[in-house]
Amino acid sequence: MNGAHTRYRIAAYVVGVMLVLLVLVAMPIKYFGDNAVPVQVIGTAHGWLFAGYLALTFDLARRTNWPLRRTLGVMVSGTIPFLSFVVERKVDKWLAADGAKTAADTKTGAAEAAPVEHADA
Repeated sequence: MNGAHTRYRIAAYVVGVMLVLLVLVAMPIKYFGDNAVPVQVIGTAHGWLFAGYLALTFDLARRTNWPLRRTLGVMVSGTIPFLSFVVERKVDKWLAADGAKTAADTKTGAAEAAPVEHADA
């Protein structure tokens, strides 16, 4: 899960930076400088990177068994400037809390006492 978290963090930062560049740099150049090229380049890059961000967020959510509402909230955060940075910090806290809980469960033996489900084909 640590690898999935690292991939998510990198994607969140990259998508966040690209969105800020799009909104605060490329859009003003388009409308005040009458030059649409930066929007075309940065917008396209952001779109492709956002698709990757969605896939990596889904991967992390699947590995951590997040509820659908949390998963969708984290995914949508990549569409609002600066929010992906805030939510990325929240995800760190959620995962740290889950890690502390897992460590405590293992220490007390609760992890071994949990029933194991097997998927039969």
